[in-house]
Amino acid sequence: MKIFVEEDELQHLLLQLKQGYEPAFNTLYLAYSKALYKKINGIVKDESIADELLQDLFLKVWEKRQDIKLDQSFTAFLYTVANNLVFDYFRKVSKDKRLHERLLINAVDYYLHTEENLIGKETWGIVEEAIDKLSDQRRKVFKLCKMEGKSYQEAAAILGITVATVNSHMVNSMRFIKEYLHKNQEIGVILIVAAIFGRS
Repeated sequence: MKIFVEEDELQHLLLQLKQGYEPAFNTLYLAYSKALYKKINGIVKDESIADELLQDLFLKVWEKRQDIKLDQSFTAFLYTVANNLVFDYFRKVSKDKRLHERLLINAVDYYLHTEENLIGKETWGIVEEAIDKLSDQRRKVFKLCKMEGKSYQEAAAILGITVATVNSHMVNSMRFIKEYLHKNQEIGVILIVAAIFGRS
């Protein structure tokens, strides 16, 4: 995450925040809110929900300001609060099957365009497990299009098949991965939250 305050200034602001000084809180909000909002909105794809979650997040930060430890990473503290808040939110919305499925697809897309070393190996393994269960041809098409960024036309030329066949493989692959993750909603929720907070 990009930070807009120097370490010495950050320590001073955090000390003031712990003492209940609102201007310090406002400064920290301006420094961190944009990056957090971008991450949240990148998954929920809904500006009003992302904004609501962001406001709840910083309300929690204010309420928990006494728990902030000056000798520990404020970013880690911020992400712990955010992680817990968004996790609870997605556990609630996961009861809505259509919304949960849409969020799962968004999370999978995020993972497939994120360097593996920037996300948890355990969580990445869940996605790879689903991909490995695809048929050989579908797995090849899926990796070319989703993981290597090839167009359907390029993938078709590489594999010697039609664009329509590539499209069919992709539709079926995404459906299979979605169903695989949806079988365990708790895993799906973890994936969604990790997709937001995988980069700190």
